[in-house]
Amino acid sequence: MDEPRIALENVSKSFGSRRVLSGVNLRVPAGCLYGLIGPGAAGKSVLLKLITGLIRPDAGKIIVDSRDLFAMSELELQAFRLKFGMLFQNNALFDYLTVGENIAFPLRRTSNASNEEIEARVMERLKVVSLPGFEGRMPSGLSGGQKKRVGVARATITRAEIVLYDEPAAGLDPVTSQRIFELLRAEQRAANATVIMVSSDLDRLLTVTDRVGMLYRGELIFDGTTAEAKTCEDARVKQFVHGLTEGPL
Repeated sequence: MDEPRIALENVSKSFGSRRVLSGVNLRVPAGCLYGLIGPGAAGKSVLLKLITGLIRPDAGKIIVDSRDLFAMSELELQAFRLKFGMLFQNNALFDYLTVGENIAFPLRRTSNASNEEIEARVMERLKVVSLPGFEGRMPSGLSGGQKKRVGVARATITRAEIVLYDEPAAGLDPVTSQRIFELLRAEQRAANATVIMVSSDLDRLLTVTDRVGMLYRGELIFDGTTAEAKTCEDARVKQFVHGLTEGPL
């Protein structure tokens, strides 16, 4: 594997008496679209928050671009987070801001771009996600699929080098879901970004990933190419990837 852009070294995390992650070792190379899969409550969303430095591990290291996140000062970590874009599972749109204002929000926080430059970028992002002319609408008037696409536009407007997606197609119909995955893949390739994507929609997720990791009861039990995931003989991986009803899960 190429030199990793993101590496987790023996990472563990608990909340009270509940162990969420246990000794996870993970390497994601630069320019990779990495799919993170596993049953509910396996620790997938927690892992994304660890990678962005939003929560701290109980043990182990998280290395991004050869830097240990938790060896930084809080100010250094805040600045370092500008490398990241993130789409949250619930979209996390501000209901009191228009679509355009939502998309522009991270750019206004992280750049010195002029209003004209920001407006141009917002229009460009809306065109990419097939929502031209939506800048003045409010989130309450959007469908679920439209909200997802606005979230994608916001997550990518800063042209972040690393982007994390948490269930980007949850609750969408199959056609809209496939379009979302194809859009995210196209965006990843255009920016040569390093992407980690959590999704329960395996049929569509596995059409766009380069590599896949599976979390099971807080442990990373599989890490390999998408082709290797599809042919893995581990009963837990095989059952989950192929949707089998009988097995250890």
